[in-house]
Amino acid sequence: MTKKITIAIDGFSSTGKSTVAKQLAKELGYVYVDTGAMYRAVTLYALRKNYISENNLDRDALVKELSLIKLKFIFNPEVGFGEMYLNGENVEKEIRQMEVSEYVSKIAAIPEVREMLVAQQQEMGKEKGIVMDGRDIGTVVFPDAELKIFMTASAEERAQRRFKELSERGEEVTYKEVLRNVQERDHLDTTREDSPLVKASDAKEIDNSHLTLTGQFEKILELYNAAISN
Repeated sequence: MTKKITIAIDGFSSTGKSTVAKQLAKELGYVYVDTGAMYRAVTLYALRKNYISENNLDRDALVKELSLIKLKFIFNPEVGFGEMYLNGENVEKEIRQMEVSEYVSKIAAIPEVREMLVAQQQEMGKEKGIVMDGRDIGTVVFPDAELKIFMTASAEERAQRRFKELSERGEEVTYKEVLRNVQERDHLDTTREDSPLVKASDAKEIDNSHLTLTGQFEKILELYNAAISN
């Protein structure tokens, strides 16, 4: 029987981390965890409570209520992955909206939020056989992961993908707005004090600016097979 390992996929926003992580988990029969969905759900909670807006972040109020935020992934066989539930409500679609994207990096920079979610993520991965994607999986959550992947692409390419995705979903946004959001998130993610986005020294970098989904997946499968044989 093939041994199970931990696979950590980090990288910039809109590099397709979740897409390839879901694909890999399905191929290997592993558990998939989208940590970005967890931070997005906390952001949605903060938005609903009016704890965050364009000119305001009531960090203390949010931190006081963290124990009231219950997050759970519930597998949906129709889509083939676990959807995010916030306090018993399926919020998978809501957390993908542009409004949540605008604020998620600010919420993710709050140390108490990261501490709570990292503890939950580490608990999920105790048995191995897991594919987890995010910003600090290979550096903070699973520093001993057997396979670490760091995904990147140009900001313009990522914005184009995100713009297409949002437009197809019916959201009225411009490419310029999406590009600005991508660039702002890059800045916030890489400069925050607590667990900034950095490539782990032992991570394999994949720049998918010009890679097809098939080519990218084949490359990652090769990395997995090499990790297993080692």
